[in-house]
Amino acid sequence: MLCPCGCGDNVELPLFAEARPRWHLRTDARGRATLHPSIWRKDGCRSHFFVRAGRVSWVN
Repeated sequence: MLCPCGCGDNVELPLFAEARPRWHLRTDARGRATLHPSIWRKDGCRSHFFVRAGRVSWVN
């Protein structure tokens, strides 16, 4: 996915069981995605956010 901050970087999140770190993806009945844990970019724009029910929630 593209970083939601607008920097234009791709954010790759491994979902397969063997990956470390690994994210969990759930979708609700309306197809909205929730990712766990938060996404915290250590390089580049350094954004930190959650994706919950298809919406970005920024961590301050």
